[in-house]
Amino acid sequence: MTMMGGPIDARRSPTSVNSLVNEHSFEWFENNVIYTVPANYPGMGHKVYPGFLQHAGFVAMNPEHHLTAHWDFYQNLLRGDDEDAEQHRRFYDEYNAVLDMAAEYYLETIRIVFQEFRLAEVTWEVNGEMVRPQDIKRTALFTIEGELDDISDNGQTRAAHDLCTCIAAKHKRHFTVEKAGHYGIFSGHRWRAMVYPQLREFILKHDKTPKTEAVPA
Repeated sequence: MTMMGGPIDARRSPTSVNSLVNEHSFEWFENNVIYTVPANYPGMGHKVYPGFLQHAGFVAMNPEHHLTAHWDFYQNLLRGDDEDAEQHRRFYDEYNAVLDMAAEYYLETIRIVFQEFRLAEVTWEVNGEMVRPQDIKRTALFTIEGELDDISDNGQTRAAHDLCTCIAAKHKRHFTVEKAGHYGIFSGHRWRAMVYPQLREFILKHDKTPKTEAVPA
């Protein structure tokens, strides 16, 4: 089981995202960031948290970084540095592709994860059954955080180790990726060079699936 850059316990090292959620009521989010998909668009009439709002929020958290990135992109074009320019294009093609979220999902996340902390408090109930991390026994646990993550700060994902008390210490591991932000642990050169190799090694080490020989056709 691998948890990456997620707010298992959003009370730890609260970020500006956490502060925003707790400075406003649940009703505020319901009334101010939920919109109806207009006519002539797929999903017409559905309530959503629009992708353009989510994207604007991402950019607003680090405007200087994005401004610098686009200036460097312009300079690379002037110099004819096609390789760096193409890396910029690939990154922002993906970064800018933000989907609308169903209102039910978004609002449930606001309430359960960021306002009531139900997983960390062990008060989360799904379909009449309590979610009990302390009952997890037969798997290994790997948590991964970005050193510079300004969405889920250090400790929020690592909290899973404190909740999963029945997993033996030898089957637990945590990795903080140096100089990586939230997006960097999932994509780009830090994912390829730092995160994926350790994740692959962890899975192979703890994979207890019996190996069987291929049966001839």
